Amino acid sequence: MRKYLIIAPSWVGDMVMSQSLYRYLKVLYPDCVIDIAAPKHCCELAYFMPQVNATFTLEFKHGEFGLKARKQKAKEFLNKGYTHSIVLPNSWKSALIPYFAKIKTRIGWHGEARFFLLNDRRRLDKNKYPLMIERFCALGIANKEKLIAKLPYPKFTLEQSLITQAQQKYRLAFIKPTIALCPGAEFGPAKKWPTAYYLELTQYLLNKNYQVLLLGGIKDQDTCSDISKSCNHHAYLFNLAGKTSLTDAVYLLAACEKVISNDSGLMHIACALNIPTLVIYGSTSDKFTPPLNQRAKSIYLDDLSCRPCFKRECPLGHMDCLNKLTPQKVIAALETLPPSLPA
Repeated sequence: MRKYLIIAPSWVGDMVMSQSLYRYLKVLYPDCVIDIAAPKHCCELAYFMPQVNATFTLEFKHGEFGLKARKQKAKEFLNKGYTHSIVLPNSWKSALIPYFAKIKTRIGWHGEARFFLLNDRRRLDKNKYPLMIERFCALGIANKEKLIAKLPYPKFTLEQSLITQAQQKYRLAFIKPTIALCPGAEFGPAKKWPTAYYLELTQYLLNKNYQVLLLGGIKDQDTCSDISKSCNHHAYLFNLAGKTSLTDAVYLLAACEKVISNDSGLMHIACALNIPTLVIYGSTSDKFTPPLNQRAKSIYLDDLSCRPCFKRECPLGHMDCLNKLTPQKVIAALETLPPSLPA
């Protein structure tokens, strides 16, 4: 029996997409055991992935090398019977724990010269695997094997009673059709549709008799606060940015009829919940990290020679990829989203 230790990503969106690998491994090896090691917030998301057997929290700071600490952490994984480890991040330090834990087969992309840390090291052909989920899933098969044509998408499993509890916790009565807006993007401003545009969209939705939920992290509080203030703290506008745990944000998204989001972690969560989702792309592309949901749509400007640049900040200083994507275009695209499924 195969027993995997997966070194999972640290970005929320990447963590969601990594479920495609876990689902794929269960197709290939139904009896395999999958454990993951990841930062705490990513371990929270594994709760919604029934393929994951156990989680182990990695408490290293972003960018921290911590050779001694990683060697100490690796002792937790000695003698646990792991036959394989798959390292999804490309950094050198992310491959240290499987090496120190003496896991027999250690798989990953070449990354930062991880010559002796990985003993099944692959050279990535970006043209062969343009999608991130393809790059993840390709590490679950032998180097010369081919991926199946249709990879499994992330699919979260939730209990309805816990969705109701989350609504009660934040005193939300979903008596009206509710749309969640996710105006943040941890990656950087080149992913963030302008706040003024989100404000115009919010006012449109409130006028259409929707209840609007603003979701995001601590870094999104100023943006969401500006939207709320400009709407005079409307009775059916709820600003919860920075006020929920990631787990609660999942339950609240699950109660919404539709979601409008930048290319962000919350977008990938909404898609894993099978919610009709409209995704606004600026510097990034849906040719790499698309919304993995047949009920989702992407919107972007395809007549700009400068996009996608995949930069955190606009290198040209004009942000045309987002500034020229007007609220009217987004509203028109919203109207084409399919209806939500009955609860």
